[in-house]
Amino acid sequence: MAGDFRVLLFYKYVEISNAEAFAQEHLEFCKSLGLKGRTLVSEEGINGTVSGTIEQTDAYIAHMNKDERFNDIMWKIDEADGHAFKKMHVRYRPEIVSLQLGEEDLNPNQVTGQYLSPQEFKEAILDEDTVVIDARNDYEFDLGHFRGAVRPDIRNFRELPEWIRENKEKFMDKRVVTYCTGGIRCEKFSGWLVKEGFKDVGQLHGGIATYGKDPEVQGELWDGKMYVFDERIAVDINQKEHVIVGKDWFDGTPCERYVNCGNPDCNRQIIASEENEHKYLRGCTHACRVSPRNRYVSQNNLTTAEVVERLSLIGETLETATV
Repeated sequence: MAGDFRVLLFYKYVEISNAEAFAQEHLEFCKSLGLKGRTLVSEEGINGTVSGTIEQTDAYIAHMNKDERFNDIMWKIDEADGHAFKKMHVRYRPEIVSLQLGEEDLNPNQVTGQYLSPQEFKEAILDEDTVVIDARNDYEFDLGHFRGAVRPDIRNFRELPEWIRENKEKFMDKRVVTYCTGGIRCEKFSGWLVKEGFKDVGQLHGGIATYGKDPEVQGELWDGKMYVFDERIAVDINQKEHVIVGKDWFDGTPCERYVNCGNPDCNRQIIASEENEHKYLRGCTHACRVSPRNRYVSQNNLTTAEVVERLSLIGETLETATV
C-alpha cells in the first residue's frame, strides 16, 4: 500500500573510532530490522540512505537517537510504495563523500559555509549579486536544478575543486551559495571554498530534499526532478509547478527518464524515452550500440540480423568503432 514504506536520507560528520568494525556491526543491525539501502562509514562519519516500513524506519531512527554521536541527525524522510533498494550494504570508505582533497582535506565541523534555511536560500536565488553553484554531477543537474544555478562541467564530485579553480575569476568577488541532494557534499565543498579564499559562502542546509518539503517555500524555483541514488531515480521537489528541463539524449525533446548506456564499458547515464531507448539500442554512441557487450542486445535476445535492421533505420551499420 502506498505510504507503508519510507526512505531515509541522512548523514553526520562525527568521529567514529574503529569505523571498519562499526560498519560491519551496523550492517548486521540494519539487516536484523529488515532495512535495505546503501550506507558509507568512515572515521569522519556516516552517510546513508535506507528504506523500510514505517515500523522498521522508526526503529532505526530510535536506535540512532540513542547514540550521542548521531542523536542530532537531520533526517530527510520520503514516503514510498516499497523498498528503494534491492539489498542492504554498509561499507567502510576513507571518506563518506569522495572529494579526495588529500592533504587539503578538512573537517566540516571546523570549517564550512554558512547554513541557509530554505527561505534564505530562496532569497539568495533571487539575488542578482549571488552566484548559485550546483555541487552535484552533471547528469543530476540535467534532470533538475534551481533556476539560474551554475552547472559545473563535471562527471564526478571529486572534479569540482579543479573546475572551480579553472573558473575562479568568475565567482571570486561575489557571494557564492551552493546546494546538493541532502546537504553532505556542500558541507565539505563550501568549507573548501572558504579555505580557497571565497569571502561569503553559504549552503542550503539539509539540501534539496529539505527545501522541497519546507511548508513555506514548497520547492519553488526548482525546475525538473531531483536525481536520487536508488531505484526511484527521480523525485518531485516543486510543489507549486512542474517544469521539465531534462532533454532526451537522442533528439532533445523534453524527457525525465534516465537509463544507463547499454555498453557496460561506458555505462553513461542518459535521459531517453522508452521509444528512443529501443530505437538506439540503449547505446549513447554508435560505438556503444555495436559493442559486443551491449546489454540491451543481450537482454532482449536480439539476433545479429535484428541489430542490423535496427541500425539501418537510423542510418548506421554494424561496423564497430572505439568508444
